[in-house]
Amino acid sequence: MMPTAGKPYYFEDLAVGLEASMARTVTEGDIVAYAALSGDYNPIHLDPEYAAKTPFKARIAHGILSAGYISAVFGMQLPGPGSVYISQTLNFKAPVKIDDVVVTTVKLIELVPEKKRAKFETVCSVGGKPVLTGEAVLMIPARPAA
Repeated sequence: MMPTAGKPYYFEDLAVGLEASMARTVTEGDIVAYAALSGDYNPIHLDPEYAAKTPFKARIAHGILSAGYISAVFGMQLPGPGSVYISQTLNFKAPVKIDDVVVTTVKLIELVPEKKRAKFETVCSVGGKPVLTGEAVLMIPARPAA
């Protein structure tokens, strides 16, 4: 069953300071599925013996998996269905491991009315510590004429 998206925000509904969050637990299945979908079979993600010899001492999730959680918040909550990603910067701060709970938060920091664009601060955290930070720009639909 597919989750239901929240009510979409139109550009006119937005205000600087709005934010939304979601939490996801990273599972073994998520990492294996992401490897299969992306073709990224780097052993640091899949091979416990290999990963044990790295600075992380254990397998880590693909960094871009956490970035996908940002997209989920945008598509499902704020601004919700109809918004279109324009750009995203990503700064990977720390690894995410199996069973980590990743809390993803997006916060609206700027509106560009002439282009119907919105800039967001994006943060993924584990245990209150940022593991991924960045900024995103989205195109937001205007409210349809009545």
